[in-house]
Amino acid sequence: MRKLWSLLFLLVPVGAVALFWVAPDYGWSMPTNVSSFGHRIDDLYRLILWITGVTFVLVNAFLVYFMFRYSSKRQNKASAHVHGNHALEVIWTIVPALILIFIAFVQMKDWRAIKFTQEFGIEGGPMARVVARQFEWRITYPGKDGRYGTLDDVQTVNELHIPGWKEGEDPRKFLIDLEAADVLHSFFVPQFRIKQDAVPGMTIPVWFDAQIQGGTDDNEYDLVCAELCGWGHYKMKGRVYVHTPEEFQAWLDQQGGE
Repeated sequence: MRKLWSLLFLLVPVGAVALFWVAPDYGWSMPTNVSSFGHRIDDLYRLILWITGVTFVLVNAFLVYFMFRYSSKRQNKASAHVHGNHALEVIWTIVPALILIFIAFVQMKDWRAIKFTQEFGIEGGPMARVVARQFEWRITYPGKDGRYGTLDDVQTVNELHIPGWKEGEDPRKFLIDLEAADVLHSFFVPQFRIKQDAVPGMTIPVWFDAQIQGGTDDNEYDLVCAELCGWGHYKMKGRVYVHTPEEFQAWLDQQGGE
């Protein structure tokens, strides 16, 4: 029986590694990246995945070994009580701490470039205001006067339109003011590699960009809430439409004229 249990526990890390290895071939990995900074996020994700993956395999390998090696049926004498091992305790405390410090330093440059306002490099103010509320996204574009709360504002519900950029062009950044009207929400567009909590009482600047893909349908993406925000959380879903700058301006003009 001990061999059977050892084999079953061995199948867990073996199966997990196998799934990890074949996942990209079946589209089970990260969604397609269309952002200029997405590769930075993906590199950090893979680094952390490898660290946790190796740790997972080692822990399970030791578990299977000890299950087989120290099975009660193989031991005819009572096990000795061990109070602890200070050396081991120090090692398994220091090693994870060093790994976390390493990750913190590795990601610092990317975090600053993506999240710090002074690094945005965007002239002018925000191009839209996105207000999350149960259970929808309300988007407001300032009119020609460049101010919110005036008659020429363009408002949409669950539709965010942005100008994109094509291969060979400089990435075109889009800046929004993110707010929450009631409870915590989270603005999440996986293909843009952007995820930002929306906090009641706070206005949070968020920037992102998107490379224009082949056809029209290839430039529509889901905007979802990644924070459990109430009974209707499952249906808090919007769409992001990426246009050429000319198409975006034409859409904006058309909405403003209605």
